Amino acid sequence: MTIEIPREAVIRRFLIESGWGNASAEPLGGDASTRRYVRLRMGDRSALLMDAPPKAESASCPPEADDATRTALGYNAIARLAGGDSRRYGAFAQTLIARGLAAPDILAADYDQGLLVIEDLGDDLFARAIERGVRPQPLYEAAVDVLLALHEVQAPETLGVSTMRVPFLAYDRLAYKAEVDLLVEWLYPLVVGRKLSADLRAEWDELWDEALAGLHQTTPVIVLRDYHAENLFWLPSRSVLHRVGLIDFQDGLKGSPAYDLVSLLEDARRDVEPDLAGAMIERYAVRGSARDRLFDEAAFRADYALLGAQRNAKILGIFARLWTRDRKPGYLRLLPRVWGYFERDLEAPDLAALKAWVDRHIPAELRIAPEPK
Repeated sequence: MTIEIPREAVIRRFLIESGWGNASAEPLGGDASTRRYVRLRMGDRSALLMDAPPKAESASCPPEADDATRTALGYNAIARLAGGDSRRYGAFAQTLIARGLAAPDILAADYDQGLLVIEDLGDDLFARAIERGVRPQPLYEAAVDVLLALHEVQAPETLGVSTMRVPFLAYDRLAYKAEVDLLVEWLYPLVVGRKLSADLRAEWDELWDEALAGLHQTTPVIVLRDYHAENLFWLPSRSVLHRVGLIDFQDGLKGSPAYDLVSLLEDARRDVEPDLAGAMIERYAVRGSARDRLFDEAAFRADYALLGAQRNAKILGIFARLWTRDRKPGYLRLLPRVWGYFERDLEAPDLAALKAWVDRHIPAELRIAPEPK
């Protein structure tokens, strides 16, 4: 018979073995994931404990899994999320550091247990720096420049360095579609009051299949997937690209260069002024064109609108799920902002049919923050 050791005992042993057994521990605020973080302090040193229980989520996607296998395994495999696989985080961090970017260094790890001690980048997230009065534009310019640097070369086939290697998967049609379906599976019944009918679901599926088929076939780059002001640290004492500290990249995939720019500028948790967003898109386009004579700005802007609609449909669904299933009402107040982004993205000419479906079946009067009940 196998005796399961309590999680806290496993953590305690890991900290002792990694040299942090005498550290004080300060739990940090959580997010919507199953991971938790604890700040460790020992003398004048600090680090973060990442606790990512391997069995807390459904299985991640096996590298060679076909669509049927992924569907059988569940949402994490379908959407190619890391789930409880902390190796993805470690390998991704190594890759970003090797690219000259400021991801946390991995100080100690037990990947079988989902425990890591990582570099402490502090508390000065972009969102907090801006709230205390730091001018947003230099921060966003630095973040765009990180993306430009990241996109200079094609995404690798594997993540990590030396013996720490994991396959790097693509952001494919099945993953995109599973994400947009969250809108009709969770938001639609929340605001309309009933499940989507089979006929309307078939229309939705067909419209998204057509829209996603229009995504331009560009050289795939590293996509961090949640690149926004609450996942970026402002480190102004560092030089150039190292001024932007990166976290929460374990779900990243290889995909379109437009995706992370959308994530940055259509931020669900804070307003990005339209003039600032426009200037940052222009900055990316101008510098991208200077670097690559084959850069197609019109195609890039079309992909930006399409992936904006895709991402915001996903977020609307996730926030509705976080209320309906997990009883987290704080996410409801974010819905109107995300609706605003989604509506703006749907104004793209190529998305006219999708816009008409949304206008017909989720009219404007339903695009509000529902009252928690």
